[in-house]
Amino acid sequence: MAHLSREKLDLVTRTKKVIGQLESVLRGLNEDEQCADVLQRLAAARGAISSLMGELLEDHIRNHMPRNSKSAQEAAEDVIEVVKTYLR
Repeated sequence: MAHLSREKLDLVTRTKKVIGQLESVLRGLNEDEQCADVLQRLAAARGAISSLMGELLEDHIRNHMPRNSKSAQEAAEDVIEVVKTYLR
């Protein structure tokens, strides 16, 4: 996770916004709102999730991937594996 409390607070806030967006999608579905409106909210939530995922992946790669113990090729393979794992 983020290593500074300010970064953690930002990530928590962003996560709560995503939850709010998804709750809005659910309300729209339950209230039979127009498909286009629900799809727009869903697209916004997807974008927010992708952005949050990117930030967390960057933090993980920068702070938790091994350094100086592998060749550049091995390090690249490790990064590729992390990205593939979390972007499925």
